[in-house]
Amino acid sequence: MSATVSFKVASARGEQSVTLSYTRRGSGEPLLLLHGIGHHRQVWDPVIPALAAERDVIAVDLPGCGESPALPGGMAHDLPTMSTVLTALFGALEIERPHVAGNSLGGLLALDLARARLVRSVTALSPAGFWNEAERRYAFTVLTAMRQIARRMPPPVVERLARPAIGRTLLTSTIYARPGRRSPEAVVAETLALARAQGFSETLRSGRTVRFTDDIVGTPVTVAWGDRDRLLIPRQGVRAKGVIPEARLVRLPGCGHVPMNDDPALVARVVLDGSR
Repeated sequence: MSATVSFKVASARGEQSVTLSYTRRGSGEPLLLLHGIGHHRQVWDPVIPALAAERDVIAVDLPGCGESPALPGGMAHDLPTMSTVLTALFGALEIERPHVAGNSLGGLLALDLARARLVRSVTALSPAGFWNEAERRYAFTVLTAMRQIARRMPPPVVERLARPAIGRTLLTSTIYARPGRRSPEAVVAETLALARAQGFSETLRSGRTVRFTDDIVGTPVTVAWGDRDRLLIPRQGVRAKGVIPEARLVRLPGCGHVPMNDDPALVARVVLDGSR
């Protein structure tokens, strides 16, 4: 069931109010789930039942995505601000040093929180920030094209396309290795979420200079990569292991950039193992 939480965050213009939408399910140690750019928290739905059997699972819409409004004026959609917002969210939800699992942008945010020793563990699924310049440009070009296509298609067209498996493949094969497994309703919802994401353009611009180059000490880290990731190619996982030598590097066979729907059982097991 969806809920919202509002809290104050310090900015250049003084304290400002931020509101985020989230769902919470299960019991146990807290586990925060973070999605990628232009996506929404429902991308985690395939794995939440398994995770909630052992964890207090909180799936959040990042600022300007899903049902969460964009950050107020004067607050940038960049890595330092997002980390500050998420740290404030911990206090608002009364959770202390949660486990965090993130995909793509969410994986980068999770690693940044681990770098500051604010979380118990991190599982990063195809995290952003381990690209070289050519790989970054390629990914940003693909993401921009996906956004433009989503914005230009009227919702009735999206709904018609999403009904057959071949239509779902056309809409989502860039991020899923097995797009036919995604339900028509889910494909429609995430296509509209991409089209309407208020923070998309600013987040993408701020990512042009982002590259994760710091080791993480004192926090268990798992980096998992789908071997059919067409957006952030799998060799970036090897690069991540080089940057964070103590990280556990896991291959996700048959999975794309967003692996939660491609193989829910495998992803849930990797996340739970990473949070033990």
